[in-house]
Amino acid sequence: MPRPRNEHDALEHELRDELPAQLAEYQRELDATPVTFTESRKRLGWQIRKLQKRLVEVEARLAAETV
Repeated sequence: MPRPRNEHDALEHELRDELPAQLAEYQRELDATPVTFTESRKRLGWQIRKLQKRLVEVEARLAAETV
């Protein structure tokens, strides 16, 4: 896929493609991790929360551009 032409396109690509794919991958990994592996589960939970916060941040930046 070609590189986005500008910041707006890059943010849309991140919001539409990259972040959901990363979230899904971390969630699959968390689901496959045994409950007894608490450190791994904590790390995955932290990564999921970080990506969720990034989704909100990107959505807000895109919304601010349209105002």
